[in-house]
Amino acid sequence: MIPYERQERILQFLTDKDLVKIDEIHAQLPEFSLSTLRRDLKSLESNGKIEYLIGGGVKAIASIGEIPMTKKTALHSTEKQVIAERAAGLVQDGESVYIDSGSNGTLLLKRLLDRPVTIYTTNTTIFSVNTPIQAKVMMLGGQYIPSISSLSGTLTENTLRDLYFDRAFLGVNGVDDQNGVTTPNIAEATKKRLIKKNSKQTYLLCDSSKFHRTATVRAFDLDGVTLISDKSDHDLGQLVPILIPE
Repeated sequence: MIPYERQERILQFLTDKDLVKIDEIHAQLPEFSLSTLRRDLKSLESNGKIEYLIGGGVKAIASIGEIPMTKKTALHSTEKQVIAERAAGLVQDGESVYIDSGSNGTLLLKRLLDRPVTIYTTNTTIFSVNTPIQAKVMMLGGQYIPSISSLSGTLTENTLRDLYFDRAFLGVNGVDDQNGVTTPNIAEATKKRLIKKNSKQTYLLCDSSKFHRTATVRAFDLDGVTLISDKSDHDLGQLVPILIPE
């Protein structure tokens, strides 16, 4: 087994573990010496994939990238349905709301299209809707990102600076008590910051699989937002209100 294969095995072992000792890794790969495994761990650490702790503890670094919409939609679908339902119940008739791109935003968007509300969005899945629409839908311009069905960039940002919302519902790639709200994309992070600044109330649509995970770009911290999720979390709950299904 070449080093790459061993290191992939180690990462697989760490996937469901918060913290392990090197002896536990050795038990999974007994055909290799401790010194060999230590070299593998140091290589993984230098590539930013794990953290090697004093005392021999090892943990994976929770870093995530952007997943295409075609795959996002199928992930944690039950949790996303209850999140969208909980979020829709917060919106009052006559309000002006922003709904983000992403699978959670798409589910919420569909629930509000038959309501007398004004919806601002950069979620291009609106173009595939073929049901009657009562809401007034304002599509913001920008650079099209096909993989996540989103519009962002300078044109979007210039428009957002002059818009104000009663409520904003934002998708997230990761939410963490230390690193705040993160996304893999700089333009998306900038867009989220502007929306949060111009909204009376900002909600994060986030299933619990994204708790304590960190993507590449920080959008903002957890001050002044409310998390809508499928379940609560002790550490995050100390910093931010969490709304769960009633």
